[in-house]
Amino acid sequence: MFFLVIVYLFWFSSYIYVPVLSPYVEHLGASYFMVGMVLGVYGLMQILFRMPIGIGSDYLNRRRPFIWLGLIASGASCLLFLLGPYPGWALAGRAVSGIAASAWVVYSVMYAGYFPKEEAGRAMGMLQFTMVIAQLTSMMLSGYMVEHWGWNAPFWTGAVVAALALLIGLRLPEKHEVRGETAIKLGELVPVMREPVLVKVSLLSVLAHCVLFITMFGYTPNQALSLGADKESLGWLTLAFMLPHAAATLYGARVLGRWLGDRGTLVLGFAGSALFTLLIPAMPSFGTLCATQIGNGFMQGLIFPLLLGKSVSDIHPHKRATAMGFYQAVYALGMSGGPFVAGWMSALYGLRGGFWLGGIAAGFAALLSFIWLRQKDQASVKISA
Repeated sequence: MFFLVIVYLFWFSSYIYVPVLSPYVEHLGASYFMVGMVLGVYGLMQILFRMPIGIGSDYLNRRRPFIWLGLIASGASCLLFLLGPYPGWALAGRAVSGIAASAWVVYSVMYAGYFPKEEAGRAMGMLQFTMVIAQLTSMMLSGYMVEHWGWNAPFWTGAVVAALALLIGLRLPEKHEVRGETAIKLGELVPVMREPVLVKVSLLSVLAHCVLFITMFGYTPNQALSLGADKESLGWLTLAFMLPHAAATLYGARVLGRWLGDRGTLVLGFAGSALFTLLIPAMPSFGTLCATQIGNGFMQGLIFPLLLGKSVSDIHPHKRATAMGFYQAVYALGMSGGPFVAGWMSALYGLRGGFWLGGIAAGFAALLSFIWLRQKDQASVKISA
């Protein structure tokens, strides 16, 4: 529970300004292309930093310093936004927040280490649920803060919460794995990163994060404002997405998995997300836009804990931070490339262009989930025969 409190505060400080980020950058006079750069640099920094952090944590057999690094970077990113009303500072702040999020690899592995292998999925579900609740509560407040106290209020709040989390995190005991011949060696990095299930799950996660960072964590707030919603109403938009997202994260994949299996659950989640994403630009009012977010939040909530659990389920405990670093660095391609390309398409075709990209990405992921998991099932039958 102590660990989950730190997780909650970490993500609270990181997401307190996310619903107003793209409107804020647009408010500074930036084009949709520049908005895409600010949104995309978050994932780019994770591509650069997540693998080194995962490898370093495994190699040094230490977790705590990397958790501290993430908390410091989260607070620093908020302070960078406060340095001036220029898109360049927003770009720098979002880049540092990407470094902060890169430390999530260590959070994930450290928490998974508290549970036996067969409970990895449940552990990841609880961790993901804590993250979602932190995102929900912080994002619900951001629009209200901006409406009543100005654009800088969420950034000040994020910095203070990150400092509080760091003070609590200093008391976090280090969790060393028993070292021996099974400890990670530099020559074993490539075999870990070539695990077939890890590679496939990572690529599916690229597409999942592409959709997420184009929609709720990207351009959906802009779409709401274009329909006449005020900034305070963005909290209701967030609630419409995050509540079903949280419910699906904690219970959806587990319950539906009994009926549909992993393949069926992933196909449903991706196909449903494709549908609701394509509907976003066609909605005539703020209320109908919120209805699409209810569906999209639930469908995306089915996907993430299942992919996260699969990424480390077959990996030796001493190599899980490396595997998780690879998984998270790869899916950061979607967090970076999705918003960047969507920004370019939005500059050409309006906001609907970015949502078209998100819908196509989700549909393609549904197809890959159906093919890849079926191939895995067929392979298992041949081996057992």
